[in-house]
Amino acid sequence: MLNILIVEDDPRIAEINRRFVEKVPGYGVIGIATTRQQAQEQLEVLRPELVLLDIFFPDMNGLDFLRWMHEHHRETDVIMITAAKEVNTVREAIRGGVFDFIVKPLVFERFEQTLLRYQEYRSQLQHLKTEHSQIDQAKIDQLIGGGQKLSKESYLPKGIDSLTLEKVSAVITQYADGLTAEAVGREIGASRSTARRYLEYLVAQGAVSADLSYGVVGRPERVYRKRKEG
Repeated sequence: MLNILIVEDDPRIAEINRRFVEKVPGYGVIGIATTRQQAQEQLEVLRPELVLLDIFFPDMNGLDFLRWMHEHHRETDVIMITAAKEVNTVREAIRGGVFDFIVKPLVFERFEQTLLRYQEYRSQLQHLKTEHSQIDQAKIDQLIGGGQKLSKESYLPKGIDSLTLEKVSAVITQYADGLTAEAVGREIGASRSTARRYLEYLVAQGAVSADLSYGVVGRPERVYRKRKEG
């Protein structure tokens, strides 16, 4: 369950937001704050994972509060929900690290999409913290994309397609002692040069290691092995 604090000075809009949140599985509203003091106190006590934040308040500006949160509650994420549409306002919110910026009046389908993306983002982040000390570019792209998985083809270089790459990766994983490019080519039904291109790509990505091995005729060959994580 992900806990949400709603920071909104209009009680009617806050109630609408609460109802929208509770229609999305996996979320719960743990507090509603209508002033800066209430928001600060509830952040200190409740420690929510996510804040839904407006910009216009009688006693504060939401962008200023966002900066305060960044200083004092860096572990809490923010989705801005506001009637403000000025370019500079949006820019400042993005610079302040908001997960999303949604313009009022709130449309449930758009809001639900954001909450589902946030769930995926949190899930990926927790998995990466648990399983990996470092992450590759593709996983970074997923996180920066707000939990949206990019198409594999969108980050593969020219000459590398995802299907063949998966085949090569699967073959290398099966052989702990490693394989040459020629052997990998036989396994996937491709030429030695094609297999080598994919293997060298995996080496560059840090997923595979390559060592020189001298065959029976003394000619050195590169032997590729799945790199162990950790």
